[in-house]
Amino acid sequence: MNLQAFMVQNQRATETVKRIISDRFKNEKGEIEAFELRGITTKEEMKIRKSCMVEVAIKKGVKVKQLDQEAFMLKMATACVVYPDLKSEELQNYFGVRGEEDTLLELLSAPGEYQELLSAMQELNGYSKDMNQLKEEAKN
Repeated sequence: MNLQAFMVQNQRATETVKRIISDRFKNEKGEIEAFELRGITTKEEMKIRKSCMVEVAIKKGVKVKQLDQEAFMLKMATACVVYPDLKSEELQNYFGVRGEEDTLLELLSAPGEYQELLSAMQELNGYSKDMNQLKEEAKN
């Protein structure tokens, strides 16, 4: 066995991809403008997950921590968007909001657009990979 495959120089760099999320966004030439998305690291994902834990009372005097799934997905999607720049003051002023998450929700005002972004984010971060397919690739 060769451990070199697991060394940093052989790891896949966090990639960025362009993805059409909606046909509503067009540039000055009338062409559909793509979002640029990046994959995040496991450490980033864990930090986001931790920030989305909420206490829920399951019975009198007993509380457990639970993941706020909606907040988690929104923070994950926001972390993956490179372009458009959700931190842009100009974009936030245009929508009359503050913060990346509110900017994203205003930008993707149609639920289908937001779901398209979530699907792209999940795929980019390896959530949609079929383990059987990965096993076959590893054999080859």
